[in-house]
Amino acid sequence: MKTAIVSDIHGNLAALEAVLWDIDQIGVDRIVSLGDVIGYGPNPNECLDQVMGFEFSILGNHDSSALFDPEGFNVTAERAIFWTREQLESGIDGPEAAHRRMEYLCKMPRAVEEEGVVFVHGSPRGPTNEYVFPEDVQNPKKMDKLFSLFSRLCFQGHTHVPGVFSGDHRFSRPSELGERFSLLEDQQSYMINVGSVGQPRDGDSRSCYVIFDEESITFRRVEYDIEKTVKLIESIAELDDFLGHRLREGK
Repeated sequence: MKTAIVSDIHGNLAALEAVLWDIDQIGVDRIVSLGDVIGYGPNPNECLDQVMGFEFSILGNHDSSALFDPEGFNVTAERAIFWTREQLESGIDGPEAAHRRMEYLCKMPRAVEEEGVVFVHGSPRGPTNEYVFPEDVQNPKKMDKLFSLFSRLCFQGHTHVPGVFSGDHRFSRPSELGERFSLLEDQQSYMINVGSVGQPRDGDSRSCYVIFDEESITFRRVEYDIEKTVKLIESIAELDDFLGHRLREGK
């Protein structure tokens, strides 16, 4: 089975539509989301509507904060999530649509496990909120604990930085892995960060996602109309212009 795994769409509809077009050209059996469908970006309702057609979506910390009070958010992120909540609750396209979206958010799972493969937003220890950064490979205690919590593979997002963590405390960026990375050759377990569709932060402004075929993964980078999203953000007073401008540099 071939699965497209996306994460951290963050209300960026232009990016999501470009990625869905790319996925359609490849052909997959299903699409799953690792959360943070909303927050930061200008199109939360439209992005949620698209994701509701996926196999499933994990609950991200921004998705959760649209339902409850945000914790640990800076001022820019907090203002954005309060505006996002207003859009979800406003029922601009009808109360039924608003109810459907909120109900979907409420039912998002914190983690999904399928035959040794775990899907989370943050980490296997803190599925919604814990960050696992590339530099964490220098913290063997943390890494050993995380790898003890799953048997084979764990797909994650949250940091917006794509790459593969291996059980021997290494982190490899997509550029170091080649076009197709086998998950079977050395019998190791892996944590795989699939990157971000709507707000990449690895210095590459293109959207990032992963194709998983049970034996290997392929990282995909997709160009989209960044300026379209920038202009929409600039037109909304509650969204800091910085949230659009950062998209140009992938930071």
